[in-house]
Amino acid sequence: MNITEYTPFQDPESLYALNEELLAGEDLSGVNLLMSFTGSSDAGHVVAQISSELKDQLAGEPVAVFDIDQLIDYRSRRPRITFMEDHLSDYKAPVLALYRMVDALGTPFLYLCGNEPDLQWERFSLAVLELVERFDVNLVAWVHSVPMPVPHTRPIGATVHGNRPDLIEGISAWKTTLEIPAAIGHVLEFKLAAVGRNVVGYAIHVPHYLSDAEYPPAAVAGLEYLGAAVSLMLPSERLREAGRAVERQITEQVEASSEVAAVVGNLEKQYDEHSEGTERRSLLAGENDELPDADELGAAVEAYLASRDAGSQGGPEGGTH
Repeated sequence: MNITEYTPFQDPESLYALNEELLAGEDLSGVNLLMSFTGSSDAGHVVAQISSELKDQLAGEPVAVFDIDQLIDYRSRRPRITFMEDHLSDYKAPVLALYRMVDALGTPFLYLCGNEPDLQWERFSLAVLELVERFDVNLVAWVHSVPMPVPHTRPIGATVHGNRPDLIEGISAWKTTLEIPAAIGHVLEFKLAAVGRNVVGYAIHVPHYLSDAEYPPAAVAGLEYLGAAVSLMLPSERLREAGRAVERQITEQVEASSEVAAVVGNLEKQYDEHSEGTERRSLLAGENDELPDADELGAAVEAYLASRDAGSQGGPEGGTH
């Protein structure tokens, strides 16, 4: 028995329920599929913002709903509920579903989004592969975000990965080889590529000193990468407006502190040196291929931001998101 080739003890197809009425009325064969999952590291809350924007702004209907009780560990990741004076309301139950959506030009696509599974990754992956095969998906594109020692004053970068060279070459702002903790998106990308399905992933670079707050410009970049990959017109105007407000607040904070301005200046110098084509392997590598003091640089900014009143006009946490 080869345990590296996993065969689920339970049928992957029984992990989700299909919307048979929708499928009877529309042929979704050959469409593109977008993916994003909350619950893993989400620097700048990029995935959460993208998911909210797509579901709020575009017409959508569930094609398949996953049995969330089999996939979530509620005690380690407790859902939110509101206590309102003398009663409970607004229970936010976790959801993981595949939606049929239509972009601003009327082009249909599929969107798999929701809580990243805590459990049954192998079975869930096989279930997603079944759906990709069922709809003969043309291209799977997914997005996530990572904190990076980059300044907010420079264009948002991304690391691109997958098996479509035409969507990867010349885009990645950071290249290296390292072992990382896997997210379910990584696992799905790996398995999709293994069966010959077109797949591309975008890791959006978020300035590490802004990674704990919502950073709309990074979400806009994620939407732009996804839209370009699958030729869709995805909504971003609300995020762009929120981003302009956040950028103004950050500029005020930088101008108010010489220490923060020095931190940003150092990051700008490091970024520009890399962009000019030096032989350093990545933004993370120093002159001698050693890691720079990015954590120390970020700590100075974080300490300054923490000293601000979160609800004041000056703090990014209190901005318009």
